[in-house]
Amino acid sequence: MATTKRMVPNILITGTPGVGKSTLSRLLAERTKFTWREVSKLAEEYSCLDEYDPEYQCPFLNEDKLLDIMEGMMAKGGNIVDYHGCDFFPERWFDGVFVVRTNNTALFDRLTARGYTGKKLEDNIQCEIFETLLEEAQSSYKPEIVVELQNDTEDQLQKNVETITEWIERWREENI
Repeated sequence: MATTKRMVPNILITGTPGVGKSTLSRLLAERTKFTWREVSKLAEEYSCLDEYDPEYQCPFLNEDKLLDIMEGMMAKGGNIVDYHGCDFFPERWFDGVFVVRTNNTALFDRLTARGYTGKKLEDNIQCEIFETLLEEAQSSYKPEIVVELQNDTEDQLQKNVETITEWIERWREENI
């Protein structure tokens, strides 16, 4: 299957729920004019959610259906994909993968404010402690495209927007 060379990169913003992926993605989309693809919203909009998981209080994602829907969206580039998982996306979709991290105190406060309790809260904190999403990204994509970003403060958030914007400019210089 021949692939057309993209003129602008696709990037994935991933990390544990509550680390600041959506805030970062929104600011980045405003700055770069890339299309922000909130996977959770796409899954809802295109009916890619299956039966409900009572333990985690959320529906299961139909990954195959979602990937079929997103395939055409990803072809031209210029996408910021925002999701708390990454290993099921095709490697060819992304030129850069940014794993957002935060300290556990901030994460606990953010998730508690969202109404997370019990096993869902504990598992997400453990996920961050054990760098689960970072390891998932590192094992799913070429190491040179995976970048870890710390996101505890407003200053770090702004620095992360700058870092990714500069990364996009370098990508353009190297690939066009």
